[in-house]
Amino acid sequence: MSDAHKSDLLLVLVTLLAAISWMFSKEAVLMMPPLMFMAARFLIAGGILALIALPALCRLNRDQVKRSVGVGLVFGIAMSCWILGLFHGDSMGEGAFLTSMGIVIVPIIARLVFGEAQPLSTWLAIPIAAAGLALLSLENGFQPDPGQLYFVAAAFIFALYFTLNTRAANQRTVTSKQGEVIEKQKVPALPLTALALLTVGVVTLAESAISETWAPTLNNPPPILFVWILASAVIGTAGRFLLQTYAQSLSAQSHGVVILVLEPVWVALFAAGWFGETMSALQLAGCGLIFMALLVNRWSALTRAIKGLMKARKTA
Repeated sequence: MSDAHKSDLLLVLVTLLAAISWMFSKEAVLMMPPLMFMAARFLIAGGILALIALPALCRLNRDQVKRSVGVGLVFGIAMSCWILGLFHGDSMGEGAFLTSMGIVIVPIIARLVFGEAQPLSTWLAIPIAAAGLALLSLENGFQPDPGQLYFVAAAFIFALYFTLNTRAANQRTVTSKQGEVIEKQKVPALPLTALALLTVGVVTLAESAISETWAPTLNNPPPILFVWILASAVIGTAGRFLLQTYAQSLSAQSHGVVILVLEPVWVALFAAGWFGETMSALQLAGCGLIFMALLVNRWSALTRAIKGLMKARKTA
């Protein structure tokens, strides 16, 4: 099997791990405060990756550490909105499609904040995604529930996180206010991920300490709760990010972008099978439009992936 095919299969597995992590998280927040759960999940996952990445972490300079922590702060705020959306929301499938809008929003953030030029497909995807969001929110008139609002907020902040994460992971040249040219060293993927996850854990721990009551969970935690926390931390977070990093190192990034779009589809299917969730026709139409927007937004990557697969078959 070629590295490209191996990468594709591994990335499909990544989307499955990401989707099943939604189930672990939902089970956990039914038994404990949501932000407290996120703190435990990310501190455990970040700690595991930090141990693996310890030699690389020791080689980071101050600027690399600063940028990694900055990525983690934004990621922490996004994950806080996400878990509150999961806690308050009625439909995980719907939430997954709303959160996936962050993929569409990434180029907008890159354009508005960093001045990066974007292809036409990006601007075509935005109204399609907006129409999908409208269908999800307007079933009973304009009365979006708190879960939907949290998921939409998470999508926007995830978009900023994705942009900052990409910039931290790639070497680039910047100009200071004094006109001095500065070479920004890239942060290796593993230590960057470890520091970002640990920062998420610290952020959500602080938020939980301020806004949530810990005593009921700490005094009498049900044994199954530890299963959901560990499964979410080890499988859904540390394992998923390690596998994704390895898979993306094997092949072109365009393949990964397309395949990772599968995550909300898996979440909707798992939610139906695990929790017996259903969606109305209007909700399904809204999710369909958002999924279409994701494909339109990544149309060039999709066509390159298809051409690459056809070329590989001809040469096989």
